[in-house]
Amino acid sequence: MFLKRLNRFRKTTGFRLIVWYSAIFVLSALLLFALTYIFLSSSLNQKTREDVHSKLEEYAAQYRAGGLEGLKREVALEKKSEKDSTFLVRVEGPQNRALLLDDPDQWAGFDLQELERRTGIAGERRMRLDARDGESSLYLESTSLDDGLTLQVGKETREEAALLERFRETFAGFMVPVVVLGIAGGALLAHRTLRPLRSLLSTIRSISTGRMDARVPSNQSADELDELVTLFNGMLEKIENLITGIRGSLDNVAHDLRTPMARLRAAAETALHSESDIQTCREALADCVEEADTILTMLDTLMDISEAETGTMSLHIEPVNIAALIEDTIDLYRYVAEEKNLVLKASSSNALVLPSDRNRMRQVLGNLVDNAIKYTRPGGTVMIEAFQRGQEAFIVISDTGAGITSEESARIWERLYRGDQSRTQRGLGLGLSLVRAVVQAHGGHVAVSSEPGKGSTFTICLPARATSPV
Repeated sequence: MFLKRLNRFRKTTGFRLIVWYSAIFVLSALLLFALTYIFLSSSLNQKTREDVHSKLEEYAAQYRAGGLEGLKREVALEKKSEKDSTFLVRVEGPQNRALLLDDPDQWAGFDLQELERRTGIAGERRMRLDARDGESSLYLESTSLDDGLTLQVGKETREEAALLERFRETFAGFMVPVVVLGIAGGALLAHRTLRPLRSLLSTIRSISTGRMDARVPSNQSADELDELVTLFNGMLEKIENLITGIRGSLDNVAHDLRTPMARLRAAAETALHSESDIQTCREALADCVEEADTILTMLDTLMDISEAETGTMSLHIEPVNIAALIEDTIDLYRYVAEEKNLVLKASSSNALVLPSDRNRMRQVLGNLVDNAIKYTRPGGTVMIEAFQRGQEAFIVISDTGAGITSEESARIWERLYRGDQSRTQRGLGLGLSLVRAVVQAHGGHVAVSSEPGKGSTFTICLPARATSPV
């Protein structure tokens, strides 16, 4: 069981993040150590070279002033005062033979005969001689004296080697906490980085159990993962709206299709059981076709409403002259208004052009004007006005009809809702629902103000500039 969990953990993104972060962190620490070590070693070597070169020039000047004996006295005086006792002083004569070698016992750890075996030592200005134990080395510089002899000065690098050794040991001691810190930092980074993804997975599991209202919490960090969370939540919101719209449509259809389906069935049964002539059967079939058309109209309208409310309605946005659109609507209903002895008037500026879907807006105006004519008594007036205020355009359809009660005003936008007065008129109860859905899909809103017996006023408010469809 433990091995299975370990294998699953090794395949996770969190484990890979921990490994990568830890590796980068440890490698960065190693690189920093290497650079520091190289810098420290280079500084120590440079210091050694400067010390040796300075002492070489000092002894060369002493030799020129007092000769070999003067140099011996100076070296002996320095040894006696224990000053600069770390320097090797050697004067080399013909055939590489040492004429002066200060304190040979002090340099017993080095094979000084190696200096004598090398030929042309005077031409080799700098050299390094390793100790027999390999723990240090002797750095030497040489210079030619005026009488043909060669002066060599060297310094042992044991202290520098010990310092570098302590530095390596100290870093080795720090490596364990560095590795632990790297793993801990990697685990923390993986936990914080993958937290939105874990929330995303948790939300998906909740949705799979039927919780469509589940959302991924946002940490408001404005990074890529937070943007992913925002987009995912937006997608869930749209899916939930779609499902809610589908459920509402199905509920409405299931409830309101009963009447036309019952009439359709009754007409068909009447035709089947009747022994009348062909004309009667034709009339029954005509009734069936009419009821079928009613059902299809209801389904199409419900689908349009659902698409508009859920943001999936395809809108062909283009500049539309509202005055021309209103004139087309008046021409369409002019004869209907004349038959009811109604006055149909319009007031709009020809300069009012709105970005909208021409056919959908014609549908909106047609529904509102049709309702106004339908519920206005003979001798009344239906007025359409359009104007712009700032960044918003308004289309107002007012009538002098029966009006709407305050209780019905809140429900007239519901699908398939029909008030008491509307039940005497033919209709599906979907016109105002479609009007509101289409207007909202254009980024606007519609409102009604009414007083029973005095008429109603429907006001459409739309953005005067192009906006993305909802």
